[in-house]
Amino acid sequence: MANSDMNDPNRAPDHLRHAGPRSQALLARAKAMIPGGVNSPVRAFRAVGGNPLFMERGSGCRITDVDGRSYIDYVGSWGPLLFGHADPEVIAAVRAAAEMGTSFGAPTAGEVELAERIIQLVPSVQKVRLVNSGTEATMSALRVARGATGRDKVIKFEGCYHGHGDAFLIKAGSGAATFGVPDSPGVPAGTAADTLIASYNDPDAVDALFDRYAQEIAAVIVEPVVGNMGCVPPQNDFLRKLRASCDREGALLIFDEVMTGFRLAQGGAQELYGITPDLTTMGKVVGGGLPLAAYGGRADVMSQVAPEGPVYQAGTLSGNPIATAAGNAMLAKIVATRDLYPKLERLGRRLSSGLDEIAREPKMAERMQAVNGAMSQTRVGSFVTLFFGAGPMRNWDDVKQCSTERFGRYFRGMLARGIYLAPSQFETGFLSYAHSDAEIDLTLEAAREALFEAFEV
Repeated sequence: MANSDMNDPNRAPDHLRHAGPRSQALLARAKAMIPGGVNSPVRAFRAVGGNPLFMERGSGCRITDVDGRSYIDYVGSWGPLLFGHADPEVIAAVRAAAEMGTSFGAPTAGEVELAERIIQLVPSVQKVRLVNSGTEATMSALRVARGATGRDKVIKFEGCYHGHGDAFLIKAGSGAATFGVPDSPGVPAGTAADTLIASYNDPDAVDALFDRYAQEIAAVIVEPVVGNMGCVPPQNDFLRKLRASCDREGALLIFDEVMTGFRLAQGGAQELYGITPDLTTMGKVVGGGLPLAAYGGRADVMSQVAPEGPVYQAGTLSGNPIATAAGNAMLAKIVATRDLYPKLERLGRRLSSGLDEIAREPKMAERMQAVNGAMSQTRVGSFVTLFFGAGPMRNWDDVKQCSTERFGRYFRGMLARGIYLAPSQFETGFLSYAHSDAEIDLTLEAAREALFEAFEV
């Protein structure tokens, strides 16, 4: 790391707990022009205290801010960087594509190649449309589901976040939950009325909604592994029961795999759990770190999309040649890297078990007992979340009981020791292939000290 103090969790200078002078100066300039000084709310650090760091560069599993401080990164651009920052193969592909032209507004070979790769890897996808963001993908998939079924209502789950489309900002997770305002002003009452809410991991609640709104529900949309209230895995055959309910009621099942796609397995969570949705949304990894996303699914459903069908969706930069070059390089490397998922599983298990061991240490257990505190964690592959509350974490009702104050202390303590985490209790941490045992060791050393600070007596 750039600063030797960051390597020693016992020496975390107080000045490193705050944004450096260059970050502070940039924030002051940004606030005059950009709402809150950031272009996405969670980046503002309001849930954890202090000011955001402005980043300058990244390499492998480390990032460096504008003040020259280096950090082990567990955000990874919120999930896309499966092979770490500035992956040489992705960078080479982007450079070569940019030299040929940045945008044409016309079809390119790269779009076709990326579509072929997606269809080969993702079990449910027979046809696919490329778009620019995860939000655009989920909005479009929902429109297609409504067009294909002739129905208006959709079931989503409390605490799940599917982007900032109007229909999804009803009891949303992630950034909305972080700010305590999951129902956003500006969402029309009519739109809200067509969004039905169920509790994650509760199939009976879904069936009750189907009973009440028979023949009105177009789709059920779900994060197959929730990443937007922290990592919350499906339990008790939940996904299979959703599939059966949708089949019985003639509704479509949409898997939002913007976070899980290509990260939990080549075919995403649907491959991992053996459930085939009707539509799938993808983002993050599929674009190799560039603004690219996709939605796809059954051929008969996707044939509803214009110009083949009547459901309209378009985008000037959809299938952008630079973004598709990054996506093709990323998916090709995923296929070629035989130990990718075993390594991610091993690192995730090592980090998770190490945190469990810290929690069981007598001094830590005493410390938590003294303040009536608790911590628990969840993990699926390279998704890891440390919750400041007693488990199990099954749904939003469980997660929202966690102490955001203690998480904020932990976050600041980890940041002071050179570990960059997502600045919210309600986000997931991401491991990459670029992480190694050495980084896991440094992270656990830092966590031991930061947890003592989190559970202040």
